[in-house]
Amino acid sequence: MNTSPPGGEKQEPTSLRERFRNRLIELGLPPKTHPYLENWADSFMKAKGYLSAENAHAYFSALSRSARLADWQFDQAIQSARILACDLLRRKWSESFDWETLSLDAKDPSPRHPDFLRESIPVDSGDSTSADPSKDGPEALKSDILNRARKVSRLTSKAVTTERTYCRWIAGYLDFTFREQSHSPEDLGPDAITPFLNYLVLARHVSPATQKQALNALVFLHRAVFQHGDFVIPTPVQPREHRRPPTILSHAEVRDLLGHLPKPWNLAGQLMYGAGLRVSEAMGLRIKDLDFDRHTIQIHDAKGGKHRLVPLPRTLRDALMEHVKDLKDQHREHLRNNCAAVHLPAALQRKYPNAPLEFPWSFLFPASKLCAHPQTGRFARYHLLEDSMQRQLKKALKKTSITKRVTCHTLRHSFATHLLDANTDIRTVQDILGHSDVSTTMIYLHLTDKKGAGAPSPLDLPPPPGQH
Repeated sequence: MNTSPPGGEKQEPTSLRERFRNRLIELGLPPKTHPYLENWADSFMKAKGYLSAENAHAYFSALSRSARLADWQFDQAIQSARILACDLLRRKWSESFDWETLSLDAKDPSPRHPDFLRESIPVDSGDSTSADPSKDGPEALKSDILNRARKVSRLTSKAVTTERTYCRWIAGYLDFTFREQSHSPEDLGPDAITPFLNYLVLARHVSPATQKQALNALVFLHRAVFQHGDFVIPTPVQPREHRRPPTILSHAEVRDLLGHLPKPWNLAGQLMYGAGLRVSEAMGLRIKDLDFDRHTIQIHDAKGGKHRLVPLPRTLRDALMEHVKDLKDQHREHLRNNCAAVHLPAALQRKYPNAPLEFPWSFLFPASKLCAHPQTGRFARYHLLEDSMQRQLKKALKKTSITKRVTCHTLRHSFATHLLDANTDIRTVQDILGHSDVSTTMIYLHLTDKKGAGAPSPLDLPPPPGQH
């Protein structure tokens, strides 16, 4: 690191390196991280990243291509650059530079992300009942039961998110039953379900919808995993569910909110609202899923493992084509730098070994750097994370005058309601949203400005022929 600030500024009483070290102490950062932060600061200075926002972007772009870094290492590089540019050199561009977005773009996915869960948490394909895990204590028995639950879930083709949710409830159920009754629920039978459900209601005050979710998981455990057959739960609790209407934004509020999102998050938000996409569906889109000629988007492996076609908003066509063109230029550069591979499901990668390097398989919203597969350790590019999109939306919401509670799913709710306001047939809305039952879609009829999907009044209809 240079001993004086670059650009001919007046030299401070201490060198830039010493000021940097003092600033690390002032911020209370762990001393063991100081040498690494200093190294990143040296790297940032040598690359002249401090000169402008363009130089900073170029530095981090080159870093993401040339180094296989974990997200915490990338965060260290960002932190060092931010301290230098903002706190010490006080560069004007650094005040408006979006450091948070840069960090969010580089986050690694969790091993429990739906795309990685089943590869990160494999199951024992053998017969786990040949041994007696109960002899090794409750933890070993719990691990064995969870392994069996995952095995049955995958053999019956349950959705990844369903497996994750069921296993979370099963783990809590096992802990409760071992603690309260000192026996496995497999030995106690379905009678053990009721005390746990009562505990959820009386001690944890969960909602009726959460109770039903827990009940479904435990019925699956006893019926499909423990093979207890059909049963009736003693003294079943039938909670009365009061479903809250979803939050809906007006057209003006949607425009205001999306207008405060930076690139590429604004394009993702417009797709979520314009095509009724869930946040996971928008983030997971690949180039090949867009059909500009037919103005459609293919959604694969959505909730429930379903596939569907949704409309590609015509007003976004030019912006999307320009975005894809930029991604194609980046892909060529990544190919030259040997960092163009993307993550694919293991089965697809075996079937199409060259697909990870082909542009159509690239993500529409790629992360800024490579990340390691949680199980195999193979480095490849992944998409922007759903949590990152939610944080960006929350950040944009603070810049508006909207006082409603808004999440990414609010854009999907608004999409459905606004279509019904425009007299779109409810079956069409159901197909676009991918609902299995029209009753799920009908909740939006209570929110639309035109009740009954805009049905006309009999007074406005002409009389039948022959009647006056």
